[in-house]
Amino acid sequence: FPPPNFLVSPSFGLDISDESLKFVELITTKNGIEMGRHGERKIPPGIIESGKIKNPTKLKEVLLTLRKEEGIRFVRVSLPEEQVYLFQLKLEKSGLKNIREGIELALEEHVPIPAQDAIFDYDLIAEDAKSLEVQVAAIPKNVMENYLSVFRDSLISVQSLELEAQSISRAVIKRGDIDTYMIVDFGQTRTGIFIISRGVAVFTSTLDIGGMSLNNMIQKNFNVSLEEANKMKQQYGLERNVENKEIFFVLLNSVSVLRDEIEKHFLYWNTHKDEEGKNHPPIKKIILCGGDSNLIGLPEYLSVSMKNRVEMSNVWINIAETENYIPELSFSQSLTFAAALGLALGDFDYD
Repeated sequence: FPPPNFLVSPSFGLDISDESLKFVELITTKNGIEMGRHGERKIPPGIIESGKIKNPTKLKEVLLTLRKEEGIRFVRVSLPEEQVYLFQLKLEKSGLKNIREGIELALEEHVPIPAQDAIFDYDLIAEDAKSLEVQVAAIPKNVMENYLSVFRDSLISVQSLELEAQSISRAVIKRGDIDTYMIVDFGQTRTGIFIISRGVAVFTSTLDIGGMSLNNMIQKNFNVSLEEANKMKQQYGLERNVENKEIFFVLLNSVSVLRDEIEKHFLYWNTHKDEEGKNHPPIKKIILCGGDSNLIGLPEYLSVSMKNRVEMSNVWINIAETENYIPELSFSQSLTFAAALGLALGDFDYD
């Protein structure tokens, strides 16, 4: 029998970036998994930069306020992509006593930090009679310790720390699907490009291109406020018509840079072989998420210009049938909560 609700710890996912933190609670009901408390808190500039905590005291204040207002005690937290190193490693079984020890011995060949200054984890990708193939994620120890220290001082217990790419994939890729996908997380100030294969994040890249850069381009070209520029972006997007002609070409300048970066990684994956000389499994489709991914016409533009399948993500695919359960978040809002939802799903045997 399931334990009574008052004995079940809520499942909270907490997605932290340089500009904000987003939190989502998932709860088990008689109708399945549903969303509970959720929201977003702004993080003032200078507290976190490129994923590194620069002002622990101020971040602690933000977290203490969140704890007080929302009653959050236990969380799963995303790690900053900019600080994580990913690589694949083949380990020969002959003479191998311990997988972690084998990885540690090879660590400095793949990451620019000494093994004693790194913390790593791994996923087993493949295995045969002679060898193991693992996907390794490593992060500087001081970065990890800084995050854990701030949460500890904020009286919030961290249940897990994981790659943002991995948590997003748990939310937007159907559970059990082992095909290969590219996820493009188009946010306010940056864009994450991730490749997920066999359920594991095998590549990540972060670009300094986001929705704010589109706003700045409109502001500069039309001499309007940033607020008005954002409204124009949302109203017209990449629709090409008489009324929208000028905005279309202004936005195209920035979006085409993003497209070129996506295409570069897409082509590299599909045309280069792995370390064993084998072809990578082909990318089945590109999945868009992030607050600025719902730019009008973006999926169509990327699909046509790249000649590949591009879709908006469905962050509820592993949570509930939306025919029976209508989440409180709108579709456009839900795109910004993909990482937080994926983190919270980690408590539902999704690891």
